[in-house]
Amino acid sequence: MGQDISRRAFLKGGFAAAAGVAAGSIPGAAAAVGPEEQTQLATLLDISKCIGCGACVEACTETNARKYPNPKKPFPKMVPARARVSDWSDKQDVTERLTPYNWLYIQHASVDINGEETELTIPRRCMHCVNPPCVKLCPWGAAKQLENGISRIDPEICLGGSKCNAVCPWDIPQRQTGVGLYLDILPNFAGNGVMFKCDRCYDQIEAGQLPACIEACPEDVQTIGPRADIIKQAHKLAREINGYIYGETENGGTNTVYVSPVPFEELDVAIEKGKGKPHLAAASDRMADANTLAAAMVIAPLAGIAAAARKIYNYTRKSKERA
Repeated sequence: MGQDISRRAFLKGGFAAAAGVAAGSIPGAAAAVGPEEQTQLATLLDISKCIGCGACVEACTETNARKYPNPKKPFPKMVPARARVSDWSDKQDVTERLTPYNWLYIQHASVDINGEETELTIPRRCMHCVNPPCVKLCPWGAAKQLENGISRIDPEICLGGSKCNAVCPWDIPQRQTGVGLYLDILPNFAGNGVMFKCDRCYDQIEAGQLPACIEACPEDVQTIGPRADIIKQAHKLAREINGYIYGETENGGTNTVYVSPVPFEELDVAIEKGKGKPHLAAASDRMADANTLAAAMVIAPLAGIAAAARKIYNYTRKSKERA
């Protein structure tokens, strides 16, 4: 199998083959790239190929619907009263932004390409940072990064405090009130729900399958593979179309990498931005700041203890329910 993990190779060889490549089984790869690029899987999105059909959005919803929240109502009154409820349970059909029930959506940008006004469509979801602040700064240990670079939020542990959203350069994670552990421990004071975002179909990848959005795309917009190979492929594509790359260095590097025929500064001006609608501007490395690193070191052991305590609590609760 070549260095790139194509759709056919991924399906034929399964995740074991992908993991073998990602672990540096390619001769000479280990000496050429860093450990993250050897082990983390990244996706390359060729914006010039996307036709905005929405097949990826539909596939994401269909595949992940079983993971979506089912909140209990009425919601507990929060203390202090200014704590805001975030309820999308009656708006689950919203697809023009990120929500707890919609982890992938299509942005639209009207730009000039060679003197011709052209509409580009851009699939947006979690960027899956190489060194994700949402994981490193979660005070409860609810956000995790898998060895293959996928970052995900464990709904069994998350209290919905929204720290992950606050530290994400793109404000990706979205909260749903009335669901999660806070209802059982401190319903009036803690968290106010669970945070949700794209988990890149981590369970399908573990089973040797492609993420739903990649499998459903009729235009082969996305390619998945070891990050080092994806970055090389991004540069090759950018040279071919005289294009631009986003994700190689943003926030210290991400595992979602875009190639565009126009500068991302132009795309950022052209797209609609706001809550649940992430930007495409430059993003400095939030984990490079000394204060942030210090905070992460302080939080890490506390998060581990908190996560363990909550797992014990969940286990005890479920045992009582079965009794």
